[in-house]
Amino acid sequence: MEETTAGDPMSLLRWTSKSTYQIRDELRRLGHLVSEDTVQRRLREMEYTLQANVKTKEGQAPAERDQQFRYINRLAQQYVGQGDPVISVDAKKRERIGAFKNAGRNWRPKGRPQEVNVYDFPHLGVGTATLYGAFDEQANQGLVNVGMSHDTAEYAVESIRQWWRRVGQRQYDQARRLLICADGGGSNGSRNRAWKYFLQQFSNECGLEITVCHYPPGTSKWNKIEHRMFSFISLNWKGEPLVSFETVINLISTTTTQTGLRIKARLDKHFYATGRKITAEEMEKLNLRPHNKNPQWNYSLVPNSNEDSKK
Repeated sequence: MEETTAGDPMSLLRWTSKSTYQIRDELRRLGHLVSEDTVQRRLREMEYTLQANVKTKEGQAPAERDQQFRYINRLAQQYVGQGDPVISVDAKKRERIGAFKNAGRNWRPKGRPQEVNVYDFPHLGVGTATLYGAFDEQANQGLVNVGMSHDTAEYAVESIRQWWRRVGQRQYDQARRLLICADGGGSNGSRNRAWKYFLQQFSNECGLEITVCHYPPGTSKWNKIEHRMFSFISLNWKGEPLVSFETVINLISTTTTQTGLRIKARLDKHFYATGRKITAEEMEKLNLRPHNKNPQWNYSLVPNSNEDSKK
């Protein structure tokens, strides 16, 4: 037991990687005729417990972490108070489309489970869905753009554009600015040039001043879209094979909560190429204004005038 025991030497919690059956077999080889039930009982008496991994190690937090959260909260309150939209955006994990097993269970007639493929080979499906969402907390509604291509910065901005055209513009017809709260990496990363480049194009089109506030590294679980929208989508389709893109659209669109959550979903058939490089010359044309507070995470994009956009 000593060779396979792990735990905190300063606490009473200990565990072993051996199963009760393995321990029983080793004891029997030593001449002790015991059962696995006896082994389990003795382990509990010795204060061993069955334990799973627990995510607790976040690493060293950035010095500006608390300061950034306070800044986002203060800025969001200002926008809401003046009737301007505040949205939380993020990409959900890619989903394989086809007759594949989906985690979870749902109610069906006894003995009649849905049959799916034994293997999850890509060629057995019809494609992969890339989901990018925008969630408006004050209206408790959002939009999920279901892509058939790659999760790129261009795709992320197009998803926000679709939210504005289909939801936001109608809800905030007098708005002159938009606050976007996003994670610090991925297609909407704080260092992603293409993300800022395509946001500038969107700003020019809609005439909105677009402010982006990124969550500090390692804090994506505080992104409100995760626990206010995506989590309920996962609950709604648990145990339901995502056999087609139409199924994905329908399951997202029918996701509701007792607090009145509403979600629109659309299929984006456009192909988004990866590897788009934004040159220094293109970046210079952006009307980008970093904030005084944590400029690496907070910045605004102001619509270019016609003269600026032609340069």
